[in-house]
Amino acid sequence: MPEEHEELASEARRNFMKLATTGSFTAAMVAGAGGMLWSSQASAQSASEEREREQAADHVLTLATEYVIGTTRSYPMMQLDLKENLQNASNGKIYVKLAPGGQLGVGSALAQKVQGGTVNAGQFSLSNFAPFAPAVDLINLPYFCGANQRFVNLVTSDIWKSEVNAMVEQRGFRPMFYFCIDPRVMAVRKGGGGPIMTPGDLQGVKFRVPGSKMLQQFYRMAGANPTPVAWGETPSAIKQGVADALDPAVGALYAFGFKDILSHVTFTQAVPDSQCYACNLEWFNTLPSDVQDAIDWASEMTFHQNLAKVPSARTFAMAEMAKSGVEFHSLSEDQLAEWQEAAGFQRSEWDPFKTELAGSMDTFDKLAEAAGTPGRYYVHDA
Repeated sequence: MPEEHEELASEARRNFMKLATTGSFTAAMVAGAGGMLWSSQASAQSASEEREREQAADHVLTLATEYVIGTTRSYPMMQLDLKENLQNASNGKIYVKLAPGGQLGVGSALAQKVQGGTVNAGQFSLSNFAPFAPAVDLINLPYFCGANQRFVNLVTSDIWKSEVNAMVEQRGFRPMFYFCIDPRVMAVRKGGGGPIMTPGDLQGVKFRVPGSKMLQQFYRMAGANPTPVAWGETPSAIKQGVADALDPAVGALYAFGFKDILSHVTFTQAVPDSQCYACNLEWFNTLPSDVQDAIDWASEMTFHQNLAKVPSARTFAMAEMAKSGVEFHSLSEDQLAEWQEAAGFQRSEWDPFKTELAGSMDTFDKLAEAAGTPGRYYVHDA
Protein backbone atom coordinates (compact mmCIF):
# COMPACT_ATOMS: atom_id res chain seq x y z
CA MET A 1 0.00 0.00 0.00
CA PRO A 2 1.42 3.47 -0.89
CA GLU A 3 2.52 5.54 2.10
CA GLU A 4 -0.22 8.15 1.65
CA HIS A 5 -2.86 5.40 1.59
CA GLU A 6 -1.45 3.90 4.78
CA GLU A 7 -1.70 7.31 6.43
CA LEU A 8 -5.31 7.67 5.29
CA ALA A 9 -6.17 4.22 6.60
CA SER A 10 -4.54 5.01 9.94
CA GLU A 11 -6.41 8.30 10.13
CA ALA A 12 -9.67 6.52 9.35
CA ARG A 13 -9.06 4.07 12.17
CA ARG A 14 -8.25 6.90 14.58
CA ASN A 15 -11.46 8.70 13.64
CA PHE A 16 -13.42 5.48 14.04
CA MET A 17 -11.93 4.94 17.50
CA LYS A 18 -12.80 8.50 18.52
CA LEU A 19 -16.41 8.08 17.39
CA ALA A 20 -16.80 4.78 19.17
CA THR A 21 -15.39 6.02 22.46
CA THR A 22 -17.73 9.03 22.48
CA GLY A 23 -20.80 6.93 21.82
CA SER A 24 -21.33 8.16 18.27
CA PHE A 25 -20.65 4.76 16.76
CA THR A 26 -23.70 2.69 15.79
CA ALA A 27 -23.13 -0.97 16.63
CA ALA A 28 -24.81 -3.59 14.51
CA MET A 29 -27.16 -6.26 15.71
CA VAL A 30 -26.98 -9.59 13.98
CA ALA A 31 -30.01 -11.78 13.46
CA GLY A 32 -28.06 -15.03 13.14
CA ALA A 33 -24.96 -16.69 11.82
CA GLY A 34 -25.93 -15.77 8.26
CA GLY A 35 -24.91 -12.21 9.05
CA MET A 36 -28.10 -10.22 8.36
CA LEU A 37 -27.79 -6.91 10.22
CA TRP A 38 -29.98 -4.38 11.98
CA SER A 39 -28.53 -1.14 13.35
CA SER A 40 -28.88 -0.33 17.03
CA GLN A 41 -31.70 2.04 15.99
CA ALA A 42 -33.51 -0.88 14.34
CA SER A 43 -33.08 0.36 10.76
CA ALA A 44 -32.77 -2.85 8.81
CA GLN A 45 -30.00 -3.42 6.33
CA SER A 46 -30.87 -5.94 3.70
CA ALA A 47 -29.37 -9.37 3.36
CA SER A 48 -28.11 -8.33 -0.05
CA GLU A 49 -26.04 -5.57 1.52
CA GLU A 50 -24.46 -8.15 3.79
CA ARG A 51 -23.65 -10.33 0.81
CA GLU A 52 -22.07 -7.33 -0.88
CA ARG A 53 -19.90 -6.74 2.19
CA GLU A 54 -18.76 -10.33 2.16
CA GLN A 55 -18.03 -10.31 -1.57
CA ALA A 56 -16.06 -7.06 -1.31
CA ALA A 57 -13.94 -8.26 1.60
CA ASP A 58 -10.46 -9.70 1.17
CA HIS A 59 -10.80 -11.92 4.22
CA VAL A 60 -13.77 -13.71 5.79
CA LEU A 61 -13.38 -14.29 9.52
CA THR A 62 -15.60 -16.95 11.06
CA LEU A 63 -16.23 -15.84 14.65
CA ALA A 64 -17.85 -18.48 16.85
CA THR A 65 -19.42 -17.80 20.24
CA GLU A 66 -21.21 -19.86 22.86
CA TYR A 67 -24.00 -17.35 23.36
CA VAL A 68 -27.07 -16.36 21.38
CA ILE A 69 -27.35 -12.73 20.35
CA GLY A 70 -30.02 -11.89 22.90
CA THR A 71 -27.83 -12.55 25.94
CA THR A 72 -25.99 -9.24 25.48
CA ARG A 73 -28.49 -7.30 27.60
CA SER A 74 -27.50 -9.16 30.76
CA TYR A 75 -24.23 -10.74 29.70
CA PRO A 76 -22.16 -8.38 27.52
CA MET A 77 -20.50 -10.83 25.16
CA MET A 78 -19.69 -8.08 22.64
CA GLN A 79 -20.07 -10.29 19.57
CA LEU A 80 -22.13 -7.73 17.67
CA ASP A 81 -19.79 -4.88 18.55
CA LEU A 82 -16.72 -6.90 17.62
CA LYS A 83 -18.17 -7.86 14.24
CA GLU A 84 -18.90 -4.28 13.26
CA ASN A 85 -15.65 -2.94 14.74
CA LEU A 86 -13.57 -5.45 12.78
CA GLN A 87 -15.34 -4.66 9.54
CA ASN A 88 -15.10 -0.89 10.03
CA ALA A 89 -11.54 -0.77 11.37
CA SER A 90 -10.35 -2.78 8.38
CA ASN A 91 -12.17 -0.50 5.93
CA GLY A 92 -14.14 -3.48 4.70
CA LYS A 93 -11.18 -5.78 4.14
CA ILE A 94 -12.53 -8.14 6.79
CA TYR A 95 -16.03 -9.57 6.72
CA VAL A 96 -17.08 -11.28 9.95
CA LYS A 97 -19.38 -14.26 9.69
CA LEU A 98 -20.85 -14.79 13.13
CA ALA A 99 -21.69 -18.27 14.40
CA PRO A 100 -23.44 -17.54 17.73
CA GLY A 101 -25.22 -19.79 20.17
CA GLY A 102 -22.71 -22.65 20.14
CA GLN A 103 -23.33 -23.54 16.48
CA LEU A 104 -19.67 -24.49 16.08
CA GLY A 105 -19.18 -25.84 19.57
CA VAL A 106 -18.90 -24.61 23.14
CA GLY A 107 -16.24 -24.73 25.83
CA SER A 108 -13.35 -27.07 25.14
CA ALA A 109 -14.81 -28.22 21.82
CA LEU A 110 -14.74 -24.68 20.44
CA ALA A 111 -11.28 -23.96 21.83
CA GLN A 112 -9.98 -27.09 20.14
CA LYS A 113 -11.40 -25.99 16.79
CA VAL A 114 -9.78 -22.56 17.02
CA GLN A 115 -6.50 -24.08 18.13
CA GLY A 116 -6.61 -26.48 15.18
CA GLY A 117 -7.57 -23.75 12.72
CA THR A 118 -10.93 -25.12 11.58
CA VAL A 119 -12.53 -21.98 13.09
CA ASN A 120 -10.73 -18.64 12.74
CA ALA A 121 -11.69 -17.10 16.08
CA GLY A 122 -13.85 -17.78 19.09
CA GLN A 123 -15.07 -16.58 22.45
CA PHE A 124 -14.18 -18.56 25.55
CA SER A 125 -14.69 -18.47 29.27
CA LEU A 126 -11.17 -18.30 30.68
CA SER A 127 -12.01 -21.30 32.85
CA ASN A 128 -12.83 -23.35 29.73
CA PHE A 129 -9.88 -21.84 27.87
CA ALA A 130 -7.40 -22.79 30.61
CA PRO A 131 -6.94 -26.47 29.61
CA PHE A 132 -5.71 -25.28 26.19
CA ALA A 133 -3.78 -22.22 27.38
CA PRO A 134 -2.93 -23.01 31.02
CA ALA A 135 -1.31 -19.66 31.85
CA VAL A 136 -4.68 -17.88 31.79
CA ASP A 137 -5.81 -20.03 34.72
CA LEU A 138 -3.90 -17.58 36.92
CA ILE A 139 -7.00 -15.40 36.95
CA ASN A 140 -8.82 -18.14 38.87
CA LEU A 141 -6.55 -17.83 41.89
CA PRO A 142 -8.98 -16.83 44.67
CA TYR A 143 -8.87 -13.13 45.55
CA PHE A 144 -6.05 -12.52 43.09
CA CYS A 145 -8.17 -10.56 40.60
CA GLY A 146 -11.76 -11.39 41.54
CA ALA A 147 -12.78 -7.74 41.69
CA ASN A 148 -13.46 -6.28 38.26
CA GLN A 149 -10.88 -3.51 38.60
CA ARG A 150 -8.09 -5.89 39.60
CA PHE A 151 -8.91 -8.11 36.63
CA VAL A 152 -8.80 -5.19 34.20
CA ASN A 153 -5.56 -3.89 35.74
CA LEU A 154 -4.00 -7.32 35.29
CA VAL A 155 -4.98 -8.22 31.72
CA THR A 156 -4.05 -4.77 30.37
CA SER A 157 -0.65 -4.70 32.09
CA ASP A 158 2.64 -4.94 30.24
CA ILE A 159 3.70 -7.96 32.30
CA TRP A 160 0.54 -9.89 31.34
CA LYS A 161 1.02 -9.09 27.68
CA SER A 162 4.71 -9.99 27.63
CA GLU A 163 4.54 -13.11 29.79
CA VAL A 164 1.07 -14.65 29.71
CA ASN A 165 0.13 -13.78 26.13
CA ALA A 166 3.45 -15.21 24.98
CA MET A 167 2.57 -18.51 26.67
CA VAL A 168 -0.88 -18.47 25.06
CA GLU A 169 0.67 -17.99 21.64
CA GLN A 170 2.89 -21.02 22.21
CA ARG A 171 -0.36 -23.02 22.31
CA GLY A 172 -1.45 -21.76 18.88
CA PHE A 173 -3.78 -18.93 19.92
CA ARG A 174 -3.48 -15.20 19.33
CA PRO A 175 -5.37 -13.36 22.11
CA MET A 176 -7.57 -10.56 20.76
CA PHE A 177 -8.77 -9.21 24.11
CA TYR A 178 -9.81 -10.35 27.56
CA PHE A 179 -13.00 -8.88 28.90
CA CYS A 180 -14.89 -8.43 32.07
CA ILE A 181 -18.31 -9.89 32.87
CA ASP A 182 -18.42 -9.60 36.68
CA PRO A 183 -17.16 -11.60 39.65
CA ARG A 184 -18.41 -15.14 40.00
CA VAL A 185 -21.01 -15.50 42.73
CA MET A 186 -22.16 -18.29 45.00
CA ALA A 187 -25.70 -19.16 43.97
CA VAL A 188 -27.86 -21.66 45.88
CA ARG A 189 -30.78 -23.55 44.37
CA LYS A 190 -34.25 -23.44 45.85
CA GLY A 191 -34.37 -26.06 48.58
CA GLY A 192 -30.58 -26.10 48.77
CA GLY A 193 -30.23 -24.11 51.99
CA GLY A 194 -29.63 -20.52 52.98
CA PRO A 195 -27.18 -17.99 51.56
CA ILE A 196 -23.46 -18.79 51.56
CA MET A 197 -21.89 -15.96 53.55
CA THR A 198 -18.86 -17.60 55.16
CA PRO A 199 -16.75 -20.72 54.51
CA GLY A 200 -18.71 -22.36 57.30
CA ASP A 201 -21.88 -22.12 55.20
CA LEU A 202 -20.12 -24.00 52.38
CA GLN A 203 -19.18 -27.09 54.35
CA GLY A 204 -20.16 -30.22 52.44
CA VAL A 205 -22.24 -28.35 49.84
CA LYS A 206 -22.33 -30.09 46.46
CA PHE A 207 -20.89 -27.25 44.41
CA ARG A 208 -20.93 -27.38 40.62
CA VAL A 209 -17.51 -26.43 39.25
CA PRO A 210 -16.18 -25.98 35.68
CA GLY A 211 -13.09 -27.67 34.27
CA SER A 212 -10.56 -25.39 35.97
CA LYS A 213 -8.43 -27.32 38.48
CA MET A 214 -7.85 -24.02 40.22
CA LEU A 215 -11.54 -23.49 40.93
CA GLN A 216 -11.97 -27.07 42.04
CA GLN A 217 -9.19 -26.66 44.61
CA PHE A 218 -10.58 -23.31 45.77
CA TYR A 219 -13.98 -24.73 46.63
CA ARG A 220 -12.39 -27.77 48.22
CA MET A 221 -10.20 -25.57 50.43
CA ALA A 222 -13.26 -23.52 51.40
CA GLY A 223 -15.06 -26.68 52.52
CA ALA A 224 -17.36 -27.53 49.61
CA ASN A 225 -17.76 -30.84 47.82
CA PRO A 226 -16.68 -29.84 44.27
CA THR A 227 -18.90 -31.50 41.67
CA PRO A 228 -17.63 -31.15 38.07
CA VAL A 229 -20.57 -30.80 35.67
CA ALA A 230 -20.37 -29.77 32.01
CA TRP A 231 -21.94 -26.36 31.45
CA GLY A 232 -24.58 -27.67 29.09
CA GLU A 233 -25.76 -30.14 31.74
CA THR A 234 -25.69 -27.69 34.64
CA PRO A 235 -29.32 -26.43 34.59
CA SER A 236 -30.69 -29.96 34.87
CA ALA A 237 -28.07 -30.89 37.48
CA ILE A 238 -29.14 -27.96 39.66
CA LYS A 239 -32.84 -28.70 39.19
CA GLN A 240 -32.35 -32.35 40.11
CA GLY A 241 -30.12 -31.65 43.11
CA VAL A 242 -27.01 -33.29 41.61
CA ALA A 243 -25.42 -30.02 42.73
CA ASP A 244 -26.85 -27.51 45.19
CA ALA A 245 -24.84 -24.43 44.24
CA LEU A 246 -22.88 -22.93 41.36
CA ASP A 247 -20.71 -19.91 40.64
CA PRO A 248 -21.22 -18.06 37.31
CA ALA A 249 -21.74 -14.31 37.28
CA VAL A 250 -25.26 -12.97 37.78
CA GLY A 251 -25.57 -12.17 34.08
CA ALA A 252 -24.86 -15.74 33.09
CA LEU A 253 -27.31 -17.11 35.63
CA TYR A 254 -30.04 -14.96 34.16
CA ALA A 255 -29.10 -15.56 30.52
CA PHE A 256 -29.20 -19.32 30.94
CA GLY A 257 -32.53 -19.47 32.74
CA PHE A 258 -31.51 -20.11 36.35
CA LYS A 259 -33.69 -17.33 37.80
CA ASP A 260 -36.58 -19.65 38.62
CA ILE A 261 -34.50 -22.37 40.30
CA LEU A 262 -32.28 -20.26 42.59
CA SER A 263 -32.99 -18.82 46.02
CA HIS A 264 -29.84 -16.94 47.12
CA VAL A 265 -26.90 -15.27 45.38
CA THR A 266 -23.85 -13.98 47.26
CA PHE A 267 -21.20 -11.65 45.84
CA THR A 268 -17.88 -12.97 47.19
CA GLN A 269 -15.52 -11.29 44.67
CA ALA A 270 -13.18 -14.27 44.79
CA VAL A 271 -12.81 -15.08 41.11
CA PRO A 272 -13.79 -13.20 37.95
CA ASP A 273 -16.27 -14.63 35.48
CA SER A 274 -14.15 -13.50 32.58
CA GLN A 275 -13.99 -14.20 28.90
CA CYS A 276 -11.65 -13.74 26.00
CA TYR A 277 -11.70 -13.65 22.24
CA ALA A 278 -8.79 -15.37 20.55
CA CYS A 279 -7.99 -16.31 16.99
CA ASN A 280 -5.84 -19.01 15.47
CA LEU A 281 -2.24 -17.76 15.53
CA GLU A 282 -1.22 -19.37 12.25
CA TRP A 283 -4.21 -17.80 10.48
CA PHE A 284 -3.45 -14.39 12.00
CA ASN A 285 0.17 -14.56 10.83
CA THR A 286 -0.94 -15.08 7.23
CA LEU A 287 -2.77 -11.73 7.17
CA PRO A 288 -1.26 -8.51 5.79
CA SER A 289 0.12 -6.18 8.45
CA ASP A 290 -2.60 -3.56 7.93
CA VAL A 291 -5.31 -6.19 8.51
CA GLN A 292 -3.51 -7.41 11.63
CA ASP A 293 -3.42 -3.81 12.86
CA ALA A 294 -7.14 -3.49 12.18
CA ILE A 295 -7.85 -6.58 14.29
CA ASP A 296 -5.83 -5.10 17.14
CA TRP A 297 -7.62 -1.72 16.87
CA ALA A 298 -11.05 -3.34 16.72
CA SER A 299 -10.26 -5.58 19.68
CA GLU A 300 -9.12 -2.61 21.75
CA MET A 301 -12.26 -0.71 20.85
CA THR A 302 -14.55 -3.59 21.77
CA PHE A 303 -12.74 -3.91 25.09
CA HIS A 304 -13.52 -0.24 25.80
CA GLN A 305 -17.18 -0.76 24.97
CA ASN A 306 -17.40 -3.77 27.26
CA LEU A 307 -16.25 -1.80 30.30
CA ALA A 308 -19.14 0.63 29.85
CA LYS A 309 -21.73 -2.15 29.64
CA VAL A 310 -20.80 -4.13 32.77
CA PRO A 311 -22.83 -2.24 35.43
CA SER A 312 -26.05 -1.90 33.43
CA ALA A 313 -25.95 -5.58 32.42
CA ARG A 314 -25.59 -6.58 36.07
CA THR A 315 -28.39 -4.27 37.17
CA PHE A 316 -30.77 -5.66 34.57
CA ALA A 317 -30.00 -9.30 35.45
CA MET A 318 -30.43 -8.68 39.18
CA ALA A 319 -33.75 -6.90 38.69
CA GLU A 320 -35.13 -9.72 36.56
CA MET A 321 -33.97 -12.41 38.99
CA ALA A 322 -35.38 -10.54 41.97
CA LYS A 323 -38.81 -10.73 40.31
CA SER A 324 -38.52 -14.51 40.66
CA GLY A 325 -37.70 -14.23 44.35
CA VAL A 326 -33.92 -14.52 44.21
CA GLU A 327 -32.27 -12.71 47.14
CA PHE A 328 -28.87 -11.02 46.77
CA HIS A 329 -26.23 -10.71 49.47
CA SER A 330 -22.91 -8.87 49.88
CA LEU A 331 -20.17 -9.72 52.36
CA SER A 332 -19.13 -7.60 55.30
CA GLU A 333 -15.44 -6.78 55.64
CA ASP A 334 -15.12 -9.44 58.34
CA GLN A 335 -16.80 -12.08 56.18
CA LEU A 336 -14.58 -11.18 53.22
CA ALA A 337 -11.52 -11.58 55.45
CA GLU A 338 -12.73 -15.08 56.43
CA TRP A 339 -12.83 -16.15 52.79
CA GLN A 340 -9.44 -14.67 52.05
CA GLU A 341 -7.90 -16.38 55.07
CA ALA A 342 -9.50 -19.74 54.26
CA ALA A 343 -8.57 -19.97 50.59
CA GLY A 344 -6.93 -16.75 49.33
CA PHE A 345 -4.05 -16.78 46.85
CA GLN A 346 -1.56 -15.83 49.56
CA ARG A 347 -1.76 -19.34 51.06
CA SER A 348 1.17 -21.68 50.44
CA GLU A 349 -1.13 -24.31 48.89
CA TRP A 350 -1.26 -22.10 45.80
CA ASP A 351 2.51 -21.77 45.33
CA PRO A 352 2.81 -24.74 42.93
CA PHE A 353 0.12 -23.19 40.72
CA LYS A 354 1.86 -19.82 40.76
CA THR A 355 5.22 -21.16 39.64
CA GLU A 356 3.77 -23.61 37.11
CA LEU A 357 1.46 -21.13 35.42
CA ALA A 358 3.53 -17.94 35.67
CA GLY A 359 6.86 -19.65 35.05
CA SER A 360 8.47 -18.40 38.26
CA MET A 361 7.53 -16.87 41.59
CA ASP A 362 9.25 -13.65 40.52
CA THR A 363 6.96 -13.35 37.49
CA PHE A 364 3.93 -14.12 39.62
CA ASP A 365 4.87 -11.39 42.10
CA LYS A 366 5.08 -8.92 39.20
CA LEU A 367 1.64 -10.02 38.01
CA ALA A 368 0.24 -9.59 41.52
CA GLU A 369 1.68 -6.09 41.65
CA ALA A 370 0.09 -5.31 38.27
CA ALA A 371 -3.34 -6.47 39.48
CA GLY A 372 -3.17 -3.97 42.31
CA THR A 373 -1.88 -1.09 40.19
CA PRO A 374 -4.55 1.09 38.52
CA GLY A 375 -3.91 1.63 34.84
CA ARG A 376 -5.67 3.67 32.18
CA TYR A 377 -8.97 1.74 32.37
CA TYR A 378 -11.80 1.99 34.88
CA VAL A 379 -14.58 -0.54 35.41
CA HIS A 380 -17.43 -0.61 37.92
CA ASP A 381 -17.12 -3.27 40.63
CA ALA A 382 -19.99 -5.39 41.86
